[in-house]
Amino acid sequence: MKQQFKRVTAMGLGLVLTGGLASACSPASDTTTEQTSEVASADTQTAAPATEQAAPPPGLTGEGEGGVAVEDASEDPVVYGAALAVAEAHVIAARDAHAVGELDAAGEMFAHPASEVLFDMEETFRELGVEPFEGQFLDASAAVFNDASHEEIVERTDAIIATLREAMTYAPDNGMSDARIAAGIAADQIDRAVDMYRIAQDNPAYGPYLDGYGFYKAGKTAFEEHEAMIEDELPEGAARLREALAMLADAYPSAEPQDSYPVNRAELNTASTQATLAVLR
Repeated sequence: MKQQFKRVTAMGLGLVLTGGLASACSPASDTTTEQTSEVASADTQTAAPATEQAAPPPGLTGEGEGGVAVEDASEDPVVYGAALAVAEAHVIAARDAHAVGELDAAGEMFAHPASEVLFDMEETFRELGVEPFEGQFLDASAAVFNDASHEEIVERTDAIIATLREAMTYAPDNGMSDARIAAGIAADQIDRAVDMYRIAQDNPAYGPYLDGYGFYKAGKTAFEEHEAMIEDELPEGAARLREALAMLADAYPSAEPQDSYPVNRAELNTASTQATLAVLR
């Protein structure tokens, strides 16, 4: 299973929304980092915490897409599915931020995948026969800024998620089982949520936390929708994913801005690393 995900730990939302149009996001920093986890031997069933990544400068919101290794997406269903899950994470975060009255953040979250993930995936989608659908994200963003009701926002969110599910049916087939694909996507989203929590601890702006909340929710969905088959084929992976998700539930109690970030980052790192290792076995 290829899991070559680029980590960008200092991306500003940088969205300018005027008349329902969103400009491309501008990164707050050119710096990209690769997560360099050091793990203990598989015999011990333990892992050392991943090397910490630099947080963005104070005052900047963080962004955790980290990009996707699009060069692999047309051949690797986990990479392909992770890209779709990143987009789903953003619309979940947007919907739930809207529910708690964080309207600017909701509008930005809806728009962001169109200028980042979906733009990068255009060639892959074209190759696999997936019709463009970024307009749904931009329309939902515009609806937020045009004072749409929460009921409408929920409907738009549901429609986008249905489109993402349809796009997943075009995922490349490399012989990997559905259980391993779902587990790999869940582990990827968990890893991204952990990255964002570390950034939020060092830079307590709302953006990094909301990103991580979305990744946590998308990872939870990817796991729970396929939990039975993952449990059957990858029992240790299922157990490790549950443990990591339980920790993230404490880290991300709601979509509301938080006053503190008390969950231990080293423990989160270890749980995420162990989940990934168990899924890869």
